[in-house]
Amino acid sequence: MKKKVTLSWVLYDFGNSTFATTVMAAVLPVFYYDVAAVSVKENLAASYWGYSQSIAVLIVAVLAPILGAISDYTAAKKKFLRFFAYMGMIASVLLGFVGEGDYIFASLLLIIGTVGFSGGNIFYDAFLPEIANEQDIDKVSSAGFAWGYIGGGILLAINILMILKYDWFGIPNATIASQVSFVSVGIWWFVFSIPLFRNIQEDKKQAIKRDRTYISIGFSRVVSTFRDLKQYKQLLIFLLAFWLYNDGVSTIIKMATIYGRDIGIGGNSLIVALLITQFVGIPCTFFFGWLANKISAKKALTLSLYVYTGIVLLGYFMTSAIHFYLLAICVGIVQGGAQSLSRSIYGRMVPENKHAEFFGFYGISSKFAAIFGPFLFAVVGQLTGSSRNGIVSLLIFFIGGIILLKFVNVEKGMKEAKKQTIQSEVGVSLK
Repeated sequence: MKKKVTLSWVLYDFGNSTFATTVMAAVLPVFYYDVAAVSVKENLAASYWGYSQSIAVLIVAVLAPILGAISDYTAAKKKFLRFFAYMGMIASVLLGFVGEGDYIFASLLLIIGTVGFSGGNIFYDAFLPEIANEQDIDKVSSAGFAWGYIGGGILLAINILMILKYDWFGIPNATIASQVSFVSVGIWWFVFSIPLFRNIQEDKKQAIKRDRTYISIGFSRVVSTFRDLKQYKQLLIFLLAFWLYNDGVSTIIKMATIYGRDIGIGGNSLIVALLITQFVGIPCTFFFGWLANKISAKKALTLSLYVYTGIVLLGYFMTSAIHFYLLAICVGIVQGGAQSLSRSIYGRMVPENKHAEFFGFYGISSKFAAIFGPFLFAVVGQLTGSSRNGIVSLLIFFIGGIILLKFVNVEKGMKEAKKQTIQSEVGVSLK
């Protein structure tokens, strides 16, 4: 394991996680509800937020496998990572110009920023099996999420202080302080991405003469990979399980704050609760990395999903800020563990010569599936007039994911990946 490259990889998570905390989870949902969508009905503001999230992940889902296949063909993961990262950074800065009633502009920037954030993570994740060996992959993956919590938490704490005590910073009011916080996300993300862009290198590939566009190549690779998935049965079962439970996880991340605002919890209390989640998540993510070595990554992941099931049930009955704080602690305990262990389990079962292509499928599993959670939340909330019914509908994702995960044999999946890699290498050498 190369320490300098690993540190650079971890620092990128330290930087870009501020988009997940300040923009997606904490400050923007409240700002969207109270400022950008101030002219629309209350329950519709939450629904419009959910629809915006669904559109964003739909775009990423369509792009993910294509971009993954293209990056493998051209050895251009780093270039694609840089492009999408800059897209997210610029969208974050532009959010600072969203004003009262500008919910369409806010939704558009949220979509662009989410595409940049999520699209970049496809290529970021694809570097994990290249910088960490089999023994260290759980540890490195957990470290990425843990330091992401730290980075996201530090800037969120600064932004919360800036919003609550805006006069300390010479800012006229909390609205402008929120706008400044969005700009700070773009700057922070840029600064901590520099080490990765400088230090990480891809394996050089021999140039291949092409008679088609990269888009055409990408589509053909996607079709080929779908066809080849039957050779990776355990990986396919895991993807289906991940598709379900990660939809529930991502929906809670994206909708928790605006859900709390919709049932009457104060905006400042909601933002503080998200900060609690961040800092509880730091040691707990490391803990799940340790626990995976003791009881296996699959068992540790399953445990986290049972906790999430309880979180959804408790969320339905939530009525006060204290309840939201307790749920924030529970989410912090399991969120990083569920995400990091999912990534490392998947990384174990991916063939070595198709990292970006298969992490493109990881992207489509997490992003395409993640359309349905916010969409279901939004539709149920709009039809019933209550977000509580929307939150309880998420149970189906966690229960279904737990059931499918029981059928995954990780060790067998690793053997399938190695077998196909060897056969591929032998086939290339015989040509």
